[in-house]
Amino acid sequence: MQISNILAKKGGSVVTLKPGQTIREAIALLVRHRIGALLVVDATGRVVGLISERDIIRAAANNEALFGEPVSSIMTRDVIVAHPGDDLKAVEKTMTERRFRHLPIMDHGELIGIVSIGDVVKAALEAYEGEIETLHTRVEKG
Repeated sequence: MQISNILAKKGGSVVTLKPGQTIREAIALLVRHRIGALLVVDATGRVVGLISERDIIRAAANNEALFGEPVSSIMTRDVIVAHPGDDLKAVEKTMTERRFRHLPIMDHGELIGIVSIGDVVKAALEAYEGEIETLHTRVEKG
């Protein structure tokens, strides 16, 4: 299974913000859209960072004045991306080993979606359930 299968079911909607927007604005977007991370894009739409609930909580623990600061002050800058043709198992392994929960999907330099570890695990479970069902059918016929 490929990442494109997840995007086909989930859709390519991505909530973004600019590096200069405040962390307070980021929190409002996270809450409004009921998501765990936002991609940070520059004026041309290029991904320059990612900010997650975890990033905000970790920073807030050390700085009570955090909420008025720009997103760029705490965002992850070295964002790992995936591509639609990437194998689901490889992506799952990378996300687990590198300990991140959100992965932007790029196609020919264009942002086309984002997947969470929950999306990846759900797709993997569905694939395993399909394999199990196929095996049960073969056993019943055999």
